[in-house]
Order: sequence, then C-alpha cells, then structure tokens
Amino acid sequence: MDKIQKSYKQTKNIYDKTLTRGSIWSKLYIRIFWGGVDDIKIAETLLSYIPDDFSGKLLDVPVGTAVFTHKKYKRMKNAHITCLDYSTDMLEQAKNRLPDIKMLQGDVGNMKFDDESFDIVLSMNGFHVFPDKEKAFSETYRVLKKGGVLLSCFYIKGKSKITDWLANNILAKRGWFTPPFDTEESLKARLEKLYDIKTFVVDRSIVYFYAVKKIRTGLRDCADPKKLDQKSNFWRSVFLWQNTLLSLRKK
Repeated sequence: MDKIQKSYKQTKNIYDKTLTRGSIWSKLYIRIFWGGVDDIKIAETLLSYIPDDFSGKLLDVPVGTAVFTHKKYKRMKNAHITCLDYSTDMLEQAKNRLPDIKMLQGDVGNMKFDDESFDIVLSMNGFHVFPDKEKAFSETYRVLKKGGVLLSCFYIKGKSKITDWLANNILAKRGWFTPPFDTEESLKARLEKLYDIKTFVVDRSIVYFYAVKKIRTGLRDCADPKKLDQKSNFWRSVFLWQNTLLSLRKK
C-alpha cells in the first residue's frame, strides 16, 4: 500500500468531521491552523454553479467520501455523473452515500476517459494531494469538453505561515498533501493559459474558482456561448445561466 492510500485509510473515520468541523478538536484545528476557513461554504458556492436540472456529463475527481456532494447529486436526476478517487477507503464511503452513481478507483494523472468526455470537472480538495500536478492539470483539461467548466478548490501556499508549516511538516510527511504547491500567482498563470477564469477567490489558504475551457477560433481564444461547438442547446443555456448568476452575485 502506497503512502497516499495508507494515509487516507488511517483517517477515513475522522475525515468528514475534520472538514465539516463536526467535533471540538476539528473546530480548534481549523481555527488554529487554517484561520477558520469554512470548507462547507466553499463547497456550497462551487456546487451552486451547477444547476439541479443539469443533464450533461460531470466528473468528480477526487470524490473523497462525497460528504459535500451527496445531497446535491441526489437532486441532479438527469445528470450523468462519474466519480473517481485513488483511495479505495474514500471511495467505499462515497459508494455508501451514492449507491446509484458510477464510482471508479483510479489515478487522476492517468484517467481512462476519451478526450473531451465531460461538460464539467469538479475537483474539491484534490490538487494539493495529487502527486504529479502537471499530469493532473493536463488530464483534467484533456477530458473536459471545449467550453466546459472546471470547478475546484484546494490549498495554496504563501498565505499563512502556520498553514504552510502544517502542509509541509505534517500533512505532506503523512501523505495527506503532496508538494510542490502552487501560489496564487503561479496558479493564475497556469489557468490563464487554458481557461477563461470567471471566478477566482482566495479565502485564507484555500483558493476556489470557476473556469471555462477556452475554445480556439482562428487566432483567438474565447468562451462565447454563441460560438460554442456543442451538440446540445442545453449547454448553452447552462452557460448563460451561470453568467447571469455571476452577474447577480457581483451586484
């Protein structure tokens, strides 16, 4: 058993309580080491960009235990959802919560999906764990359709000395995190090459964002829904709905 599998096997019974602040010690942990960041609100924000009547294809990687997503997915009756995780222990708990959704064990750096298979890729608390960041970003980009949406949140370095110390000296050594880690600036530079960034928020040492895969039309990159080469008008409607939501939030 490798380091990542072993680390998540050891913590499978406390993982949910830690992220959701379900105990006194987890509340103290989040307050002291993470500045009180609210993972629940961040997850709710990301999931709010996906309409309940979405009928396209969604990839959730890593699904973890589905602690943040199971209620949302149960409302998405028309969606085609695929969940992937490297940890068999995390996947087992996700299956218990979502027995009717497709669950696969696999490596984000070597996914067995065709190019441009998904309309949405959701990745919550994943990129700070993935061992090969370049492959992870490359693969999530590859399997996402042109004009598709990447929704993600994860740890970035350089925002808090105590959080950075925890990430490097405890979490990374135990296999829960895997360096190197992006900074806000390096992540933006990485994303801007491939995506149109619609939302990019840094909350303490956690970043969350909503980005659209660029569509190349001649020498220009765009994410104009009028120019999307999609088979269904539904996705155009989803795109416009998301932009409307973003406009309302800014007011």
